[in-house]
Amino acid sequence: MGRVGIWINAIWILLFAIFHGSLSNYSEDQCSWRGSGLSQQQGSVEQISLHCSEGTLDWLYPKGALRLSLSPRLPSVAVGPGGSSSGLITACVKPSEQFHGAQLYLERDGVLELLVGDRLESSPPPRVRCFSRLPGERVALYLQATPHQDISRRTASFRYELRGDWTARLSLDTNIISSEEACRPCNNTEILMAVCTSDFVVRGNIWSVMEDDNLRAAVIKVSATRVFRQKYALFTGNSRLTSKGEIRTLMQCGVKPGRGSFLFTGRVHFGEAWLGCAPRYKDFQRAYTIAKAAQQIPCELAVD
Repeated sequence: MGRVGIWINAIWILLFAIFHGSLSNYSEDQCSWRGSGLSQQQGSVEQISLHCSEGTLDWLYPKGALRLSLSPRLPSVAVGPGGSSSGLITACVKPSEQFHGAQLYLERDGVLELLVGDRLESSPPPRVRCFSRLPGERVALYLQATPHQDISRRTASFRYELRGDWTARLSLDTNIISSEEACRPCNNTEILMAVCTSDFVVRGNIWSVMEDDNLRAAVIKVSATRVFRQKYALFTGNSRLTSKGEIRTLMQCGVKPGRGSFLFTGRVHFGEAWLGCAPRYKDFQRAYTIAKAAQQIPCELAVD
């Protein structure tokens, strides 16, 4: 084979690699997927499997259907507030505000349940939907494209999160439990466990509370006097003495601004802080001191 033939073969190999890469829909970390329905046959179902606790899916020009299996590498045991384990995994999906062209279903043991419908231009923003899965249950997300004459401006996108712990109950969509359970004050055991396992642990004051009708949530404006721990930069400020941040909780919990110092704990969902346990700081100090004297604290905290 001559030199020209070798160059032609090299060019074909390069073009094939580029073409193959353009058809590949998976990210390298297997957390997110992005693809187009233009290459799908009408009536076909593309199988997707992701293996992270959070990620995104972007389906451009929806056509046919997608079946998404979420198999995160989470601890096999879910820890409850009293140290008990249930094995429960909670998943939440947050559709984009421009979610169009498909309907999102929960598939549980072969039965479909509608989570997010196809949106009209005048529809309100879709809300977060959550569901639980017990060990051994077969659960998947199923996206079905809806017929449209013009699919060029339609994209079905959402973010997902999976939790293997009990605090996932405080997500935006709380169909799992009653609002009474979500809003009840934590007992001392739950408070001490929350200090060790929460995404943020902050001492501070409530200086205002706003309602977000779209999220169906109360937004608590917090002035933090001490940040013990935060997984993300939730509480920031220029002052050395205080920093500010926002924490969300259910509207039904009836949080009001007022005097007093609190210990705020909770989880981060889709980049937003959600309230877990929030005792008055003096009550937390008392519980922590008693538990430490009895050598029953699950972790150390520099309490002043």
